[in-house]
Amino acid sequence: MAVMETDPAQPTPPAGLKARLRGLFSGSGEASLTRRLAGTIFLIRVISAGLAYFSQILLARWMGSGDYGIYVYVWTWVLLLGSMLDFGIAASAQKIIPEYRLNGDYALLRGFLSGSRWMTGVVSGVIALLLAGLVKLLSPWIDANTIVPLYLGCLTLPAFVVANTQDGIARSHDWMRLGLMPQFIVRQGLIIGFTAGAFALGLQLGAVVAMGASAAAVWLAMIGQMIVLNRRLGAHVETGPKAHDYRGWLKVSLPILLVESFYLLLSYTDVLVLERFVSSEEVGVYFAVVKTLALVSFIHYAMSATTAHRFTEYHTSGDKERLAAYVMHSIKWTFWPSLAATLVLLAFGKPLLWLFGPQFTGGYDIMFIAAIGLVVRAAIGPMERLLNMLGHQNACAMAYASAFVMNLVLCLLLIPYFGGHGAAAATSIALTFETVLLFWIVRQRLGLHVLAFGKRSS
Repeated sequence: MAVMETDPAQPTPPAGLKARLRGLFSGSGEASLTRRLAGTIFLIRVISAGLAYFSQILLARWMGSGDYGIYVYVWTWVLLLGSMLDFGIAASAQKIIPEYRLNGDYALLRGFLSGSRWMTGVVSGVIALLLAGLVKLLSPWIDANTIVPLYLGCLTLPAFVVANTQDGIARSHDWMRLGLMPQFIVRQGLIIGFTAGAFALGLQLGAVVAMGASAAAVWLAMIGQMIVLNRRLGAHVETGPKAHDYRGWLKVSLPILLVESFYLLLSYTDVLVLERFVSSEEVGVYFAVVKTLALVSFIHYAMSATTAHRFTEYHTSGDKERLAAYVMHSIKWTFWPSLAATLVLLAFGKPLLWLFGPQFTGGYDIMFIAAIGLVVRAAIGPMERLLNMLGHQNACAMAYASAFVMNLVLCLLLIPYFGGHGAAAATSIALTFETVLLFWIVRQRLGLHVLAFGKRSS
C-alpha cells in the first residue's frame, strides 16, 4: 500500500530522508526531547553567532583594527570574569534545582530561585567596584586608550553575572529560549542597534563608544529577562516560605566554579597572552578567526546545556542503564555535527574572514590549527558536565587545571615567535590533552567508554 500510494513523480529517497529527519526530532522520549532542546539552543546560538559576527564585522570596519583590538581585549575580560563571578551557581542550578524538586524541598527551592540571584548580583557589584579601583591604581601603567573601556567593563559585570545566573535557572526548567535569547539574541541586537545609531549620528566609534553600547545592551537584556523569568516562576512554583542555604549552595557550586574557571581560562588565555606580545591589529585578526570557528563550540555548548540536569536526574534515581544510553546519545550528537560544521567553516573560511576586512584573511591558515582542538574535544561530548553533575567535579577541575597550565606555558613559549599561529597551536594541544584526561577519568570512575566511535562499553 505504501508503494502504491507514493507519487511516482517524486523520488522515494528524499521522502524517506524527510521522514527520518522528522522522526529524529518529533518523538516523545528523552532522546527526542534532548535533540529538540539542543536544536533550539543551537539555533539560538547560530542566530546569535550571525548577529555577533555581523556586529564584529561592523565594529572592525567602523573602528579600525587598533580600536577593535582594544575592544576585543576588554570584552574578553568581561566574558572571563563575568562567567566566573556567579560562583558556579549558573551551572550548579542544574544540579540543585532538580534535587530540590525530587526531594520535595520546596522552601529551599523558592529560596534558591531568588536568593541565588541576589547573592551573585550583590557580590559581583562589590567586586566590580574593587576592580574599578584597581584600574585607577594601575592607570599609570595602562595604555591610556584602554582605561575608560576597562571602567565600562567593570560597570557591565554585575548585569552579566545576574544574566548568567538567570540563564542557569531557566535551563533547569527546560526554558531554553528564555535562558538564552536575552543574552545571545537581544543583547547582540541591542549592541548592533546602539553602535549603528552612534555611527549614524556621526560619533567617533572607538573602543569607548563600543564598550558603552555593550554595557547598555547587557543591562537592558538582563532586566528584561528578569521580568519574564519572575512571571514564569510565579506561575510554575507555588508561593510559600523560603529557606536560604547559602553555605550549601556554595558547597555544591564552588567546586563547579573551579572547573568552569579553568575551562574559561583555557578558552581565553590565547587572546589575553596574545595581547601582551603582538599588536592590537593582530589580536583583532586572531579574534576574527575564533569568532568564525565559534559555530563548532556552539554545538558542544548546546548539548552541555541540554543534558546537565538530566544527568543529575538519572543518577539521583539510580537508573544506570538509562544514564549510560543518554551519555552515548549526547556524545554522538556533539561530535558528528561538530565535525560537519568544522569542514564547512574551513571550506568557506577565507571569504568569511574577508567580511571583517581584507587584512583579516591573513588569519585563514590559523583556522586549520585552531579547528583541531575543537574537533578532538567534541569527540567525547559534554563529559565535563557529566562529571560535575555526578560529584566528580574535583577530578574534572584537576583535568582543566592541568590543561590550562599547559596552554599558558605553550602560549608563553610559542606566541613570541609564531604570533597567532602559536596561540592556536597551544590551545589545540591543550584541548587535546584535556580530552584525553577527561576520557580516562570517566572510564576509571564511571566505567563508561565515552568516544563517539569505537567500543561502546567497558
